[in-house]
Amino acid sequence: MTPPVALLAATVLAVALVLVLRWLARPSPRPRRRDPGPNWIAVDGSNVMYWDAANPRIETVRAVTDDLRRRGFVPVVWFDANAGHLTLGRWAGPDRLALKLGLPPAQVHVVGRGTQADPAIIAGAEAMGAHIVTNDRYRDWQAADPTLQLAGVLVSGGVREGRVRLEFPR
Repeated sequence: MTPPVALLAATVLAVALVLVLRWLARPSPRPRRRDPGPNWIAVDGSNVMYWDAANPRIETVRAVTDDLRRRGFVPVVWFDANAGHLTLGRWAGPDRLALKLGLPPAQVHVVGRGTQADPAIIAGAEAMGAHIVTNDRYRDWQAADPTLQLAGVLVSGGVREGRVRLEFPR
């Protein structure tokens, strides 16, 4: 190759490489599955407990996790430290809340007192390549994790008279 042709070929190759790297680095519209394992889904338990009434109820979270399991998901639930006080009248750790939800304790997390559950939920969902079931928009965390703004990452819903409604991406 002559020097001008080699320079042109190198430039085209460099531009193509930059375009491919940009394409690979773009936020995906849905979280990427890390492995072909379980169909994980993260649940913001402290948000979902309010979906059926003005007062927080563990039964509301149970209705949502049961519905998710019927749909083929493996729910992993995160709660703020006060979830037991709000729903059961006393502090409760993952074991007690898991029992109430009919889930294995490994699928229930309670963050420490004075700690927000939001970062744990977001990090857990990212690690699992999962959607997050919540009506929270996580506006405080969107700058650090822009994928939260993408359609379908956050699954909203509600519970009325025991009937679960979830708004999954199409």
